[in-house]
Formats: sequence, structure tokens, C-alpha cells
Amino acid sequence: MLRLLTLALVLSLSVVFTAAAQEMSTPDRPNYDLWQSVASRAETAVDEQIDETEVFETLRTRLATFRAEFQDARQINAERIATLREQLDALGPVPETGSEAEQVAARRSELERQLATLQAPVQVADEAFRRADGLISEIDQIIRDRQTRRLLALGPSPLNPVHWGPAVQEFGATLADVGSESVAFGDSVRRQQLRENLPLVLLLGAVALVLMARGRRWAGMIAHRARRLGGHSVSVVRFVVSLGRIVLPLIGVVALSQALRATGMAGVRGEQLLNALPIWGGILLGFRWLSERLFSRDEDEALIVLAPERRAEARFYLLMLSLLFVLRGVLALLFSFSDVSAETRAVVAFPVVVLIGLILFRVGQILRGYSETYADEGEEEVAPTSLGRALRLTGIAIMAVSIAAPLMAAVGYASAGNALLYPTVISLLILGLVMALQRFFGDLYGWLTGQGAQGRDALVPVLVGFVLVLAATPLLALAWGARVADLTEIWSAFSRGFVIGETRISPSDFLMFALIFSGGYVITRLVQGALRSNVLPKTRIDIGGQNAIVSGLGYVGIFLAALAAITGAGIDLSSLAIVAGALSVGIGFGLQNIVSNFVSGIILLIERPISEGDWIEVGGRMGYVRDISVRSTRIETFDRTDVIVPNADLVSGTVTNFTRGNTVGRLIVKVGVAYGTDTRRVDTILREIAEAQPMVLANPPPMILFASFGADALEFEVRMILRDVNWLIPVQNDVNHAIAERFAEEGIEVPFAQRDIWLRNPEAWSGGGGGKAAAEATAPAQVAATRTGSRSDAQTHTTVDDMQDPDADAAGEADK
Repeated sequence: MLRLLTLALVLSLSVVFTAAAQEMSTPDRPNYDLWQSVASRAETAVDEQIDETEVFETLRTRLATFRAEFQDARQINAERIATLREQLDALGPVPETGSEAEQVAARRSELERQLATLQAPVQVADEAFRRADGLISEIDQIIRDRQTRRLLALGPSPLNPVHWGPAVQEFGATLADVGSESVAFGDSVRRQQLRENLPLVLLLGAVALVLMARGRRWAGMIAHRARRLGGHSVSVVRFVVSLGRIVLPLIGVVALSQALRATGMAGVRGEQLLNALPIWGGILLGFRWLSERLFSRDEDEALIVLAPERRAEARFYLLMLSLLFVLRGVLALLFSFSDVSAETRAVVAFPVVVLIGLILFRVGQILRGYSETYADEGEEEVAPTSLGRALRLTGIAIMAVSIAAPLMAAVGYASAGNALLYPTVISLLILGLVMALQRFFGDLYGWLTGQGAQGRDALVPVLVGFVLVLAATPLLALAWGARVADLTEIWSAFSRGFVIGETRISPSDFLMFALIFSGGYVITRLVQGALRSNVLPKTRIDIGGQNAIVSGLGYVGIFLAALAAITGAGIDLSSLAIVAGALSVGIGFGLQNIVSNFVSGIILLIERPISEGDWIEVGGRMGYVRDISVRSTRIETFDRTDVIVPNADLVSGTVTNFTRGNTVGRLIVKVGVAYGTDTRRVDTILREIAEAQPMVLANPPPMILFASFGADALEFEVRMILRDVNWLIPVQNDVNHAIAERFAEEGIEVPFAQRDIWLRNPEAWSGGGGGKAAAEATAPAQVAATRTGSRSDAQTHTTVDDMQDPDADAAGEADK
């Protein structure tokens, strides 16, 4: 039976909406006759400033529907119109003097006629669109002005004792009216209905009592068992199970409402109270669930980590806040049953406002005192976080609202006080829900990736949190008094986009641009990967050339993807040419270095004077090229440090490439021998050492050069061509060791520089009376110098004339 009723209702609604749609417009064009009627009524209502705001809302809805149709109608024949304009442009401008060919003139006239015919419905739709948009703006302004006046209206003060007695009497009468509507048991018809529905009433009542009494406990037991299982999925399972603490008792509340309704004892107003009962139950359960998520008993699960006693206090205050919030809803429903005076509303609602203000003040104090750590003394301080700063600022704002709202209500601005107090409570609920959902997605991500609790701080959960905040923004706007029509108007304006020159850019254009560019980017990367791994390794192109091809293909692919995205999105850049030209001048001066490096990077990729893996020296830095990008080149030095060199320096500066083309390079090792050594013998020994190195090429053979007669030694050079210059340092090391060993075996001496110091007036060092001691001290030094000098023919003599210490100078002055 229920399914049949549902099906009938759906069919009826579909017929109604289909008829309405056919009435308002046809698939091809809007119904302009109906539009003229609706627009005339709207203009009359605006001119007369009618009192019923609901009429304005209804008219606005219909105007918004027509405006959407006109927006679509403005795009009728758009492609054909564009083609006709291109054809006219191909014919060229009409000659200012003389006449054009008859065939061209006839064709131009025909194209202009077709263009005018196609543009006529577009122009009509555009005019209607602007008229509808203007009417909507006027209606919105009228409604906003009325909301503002109602918000700032001064009403009766609840602190005036004159209002207390009448308010109590009127409110009592309202409660009595509700009670009087309940049907007495003396009614035989109702008693018979109760007897017939008694099994259903008892069943629903039993289910309600069980679920309301035990539902939360059952959900808690399941969560406790899930925690004992351990693993990364514990937090996810506990979150899902915690929802049972809302669902199960809420089902019980719904069952209780149905049981009371089945008794047939509730009157018309009682039915309204029973309809609102599940909503109030959901508010109570939702507040409690959210308090347990934000200020959980388990510190690891708490979203706002405070001391245990502070968390318990916050949970209690949120529970009290939910009760008062429900009480406020009950009062609002009771006030709607009869025409209650403004004095009664102010007096009865004021205690609720004061109590909510007191609770919010205490909650604000708790949040303002939030600290990143409440650890014992001796532990390190934790740096302030963005969450901590946000919570402290939120606490201060809540405290301000909790003081301002009751004061405004006490003075008589009850509407303004309510508009400040209750949206604050709802905003706290929404933000708390966002925090809970963000933690859930963080735990879910940590479970799926195996990161556990560390996954909460990953990038994906942060992005999800950002999306949740964006999704919560409309809810926050509605909580603070925004109308649904205001949000739809914003979305409509966003959907229409904005105009730059003669080009309209809409979100669909951005979406199309993103899709095409993303597709082109992915294809480019796939082609690059295929070339790098499958195609290029099978060719004879060196590694540097392969990297250049892959990089160049990437730049070209990204450029083509951007070009295709702009074209596919229908963005006309011709209107931006003047602006781009003006900006290019400033950008050219400001970014000339970047542009220079970019062009240099392209030159490096094309000419390839250096490639990845080359050993180069530039600007006094030597190392291997590891990466060539558009702006700079990364060089890894032999100290394993990275040097970032702008590409312009590589193109305009002097660069030494040790491995360009091939890895063959020359190594020169210099060595000196003492005077008197047989030079031919030294030549032979050095040649044998060079030829014995496996890295030295035999053709051309090593060359031994008797370079010069040095000041200290006979100087030789061993010049060797290495097959791989990257082994230059190890080969040099081996050659030096071999020379030292062979020279030691052959008795060939490697000289070194020597310095003899001669002291003149040595008695000056003893202060004038120690000449003998100074002479005795100088003698060993001279003997040592003589002994040292016997090892080499090279000696350097230095005379120190009149070297005196400060004491000797002072003694000489005293003798004078």
C-alpha cells in the first residue's frame, strides 16, 4: 500500500512539473507572453512596495527561472552567427569611395540579412535577460532592507517588570490551549481507536524505550571491542560505530513519536509537537556526539586536546547548550500556535538567552585557554600552531558574543541579539563537524595507505579538509541569515562567468581548459616515458642527446596542450592582445634575467654544448652535469655538493668541458730531481712508470719532457693520454706513488726548498748584556743550517738585521 501511494505521488508530481514546464516555455524558445505577465506583476509589486515578503520571494523564483531560460536563449545559433561574421569579414569592409563588385555586394547583402534574422531572437532574449536580472536585483534589495529594519527594530525590554505578569498569563494560556486540544479518555471513539492501536502503541513504545535506554551503550560496547582489535583501522571503525550513538537512540525517538501519535490523543498542535520531536532528539544526540568527538575522554581521539577535567567540563557545557537550544525551538513552536505579543516573547525567551550566553562565555574561556601542551614542568614547550591560534581567537569571539547578545536582548533589540547568539552556536556546530569529518578522512587515508595516525598530516587529508571548509561555507552563510536565493544568485553569477573585452569566461570554460590541458599533459608525460625507456635506448644517440630530446618534447607538448586547452575552451585572446602587449613591456624589464636563462636553456638543449653526465668547469666550479632545466643547470661537484648555475652563464661565459665528444684526456704530472742526477736515467724511469698504467693509451705514447732548469731542481713533466679522463685523479695518485717508490729504489733525490737564517747583532736578544749567551745560542742554529744544507744544492739566505725585543729597546734608551 505504501509503495502504491509513493508511486502515485511521484507520478502526480511529474505530471504537475511537466505541465508547468510546458506552460512556461517551449524547448526552442521561452514563453514571452507568460514572461511579460510575470514581469509586469513583478514591476507592479516593486513599485507599490507590497507588504508581503512571501509574494516577493515567489516572484523572484519565477523571475530567476525565466532568467536562466533567457541565458540559454542568448546562445541560440551562436555557431551559425559566428560563421556568418567570418564570411562577412572575408568579404572585407565596404569601400568608402566608389562601389564594390555587384556579385560581392549581393552576397554581402544576403549574409547581412541572414545575420539579422539569426540575431533577432538573441537580441530579444538578451533584453529579457537584462530586464529579469534588474527586477531580481530590485527585489533582493527590498527584502534585504526589510530584514535590516526588522533586525534593528527596538522592541520591549524583558527587564521591565510591567511586562512580567501579562507575559506569564499569556504564555500559560498558550500552554493551556495546547493541552485542551488533547482528546479526553472519555471519548468512546478515541478509546476504541486506542484499543485497536494498543498493540502497535505498546510495540513502538517498547522499541523506543529499549533503543533510547540501551542504544548508546550498545554502540559504545562495539566501539570498545573494535579498539581492542588494534590496527590502523581502529579510528575509522570507532568513528563509524560512534554514529550508532546517534542513529539507534534517534530511531527510538521516532518510534516514541509514532507511538504517541498512534494513541490518537494528540490534537492539531500536539501533532506539530510530535513532528518536531525527532528533530529535537536529533539535536540533543548530535550535540552530545559532537562533544564526545571534540572533547573525547580518550586523549588520542580528542580533536581539541585539553586537560581531562577541562574536556569533561566542555562536554557538560555542550550538553546544557543542546538542552537550551531545544528549549528555544520548543518556545518558538509554541509562540507560532497563537498570536503571542512581543512582550511575552521577549520575557519568556530572555532567560534562555541569558543561560546560553553564560554557557558560551565559559566555553569561550576554555577555548581561549587552549595550549599546545598541558604537560608537567620540565617538558619542552611546543611551538604555537595554527589550530591553537584559531581556537584562542574563536574563544575570544565567543566570549564577546556571549556578553553582547544578552545585553542587546535586555535593552530591547531581541532580534539583533538572537541574530548574533544563535548563529554563533550553529557555526560552532558546523566547524566542529568539519573537524570531525576531516579527522575521519585523515584516519581513513592512514588506514588505506598503512601510515596510521601519521596519515592525518598528509597532503590528501589536508586537501579534503579544505574541500570540507568550502562545502561548509554555504551552511555558515545560511546560519548567519543569508537566504537560499542569495546563494543561488551567487552561484548563478558564478556560472555565467565574467567578461573580458568581448569574451565571456565561465566555470565551464575553466573546466574544459583544465580537462584538455590535463589530458595533453598526461599524454606528453606518457610519450616522454615511452621514449626514455623503450625507444631512445635502442638508438645510437648518446645519453645527453636522449635527455635533450625528452626535455624538448616535454616543453613542446606542454605548449601544445596549453594552446589546445585555450582553443577548446573557446577563450578568445585577441581582446587581450593590447593588455598583453602593455604588460609584456613591464614583464620584459622585470623578468629579463629569467627570460634570458630560459632562452639559454633552449639553446643548451638544441646545440648541446654540454650534456648530462659531462665533466665541466665553469666559474671556477668543477663537477658533473646532473640536470639541465629551462632556467638553470645543476652541477654536482667532487665534494658531492650541488651548484645551481644559471643557463645564461653557460651560454655567454667560458665553459671547459672535459668529456665533450669523448672521454679521452691528458694528464700532466710534474716532478723535480736534484742537480747532478742523470737526466736520461730519469727519463727512462718516468717512461716506464707511465707505460705501466693501464688507463694510459699506448697511441699516442706517453711523453717525458725535460721542462727546465729550476731554481731548486731539474724539472720534468710526464704527459699521458688517458682513455677516460674521469680517472684522472686516481691515475695521478698511482703515478706519484710509483715515482716515489722508484726514485727511492734508484737513489734519486727529490730536492726541496731550504732557508738559512743569519742573525746580526745577536747580543741584542739578551738586552745588551747577554752577548755570550746569544752567541752560544746562535751556534747550534748555524750548525743545523749547515747540516740541512748538505741535502740540497739549493739554499736561501735571510739576514735579520738588528732584531731586538721591546725590552732591549727600552734598555738602550735608558743607557742614552
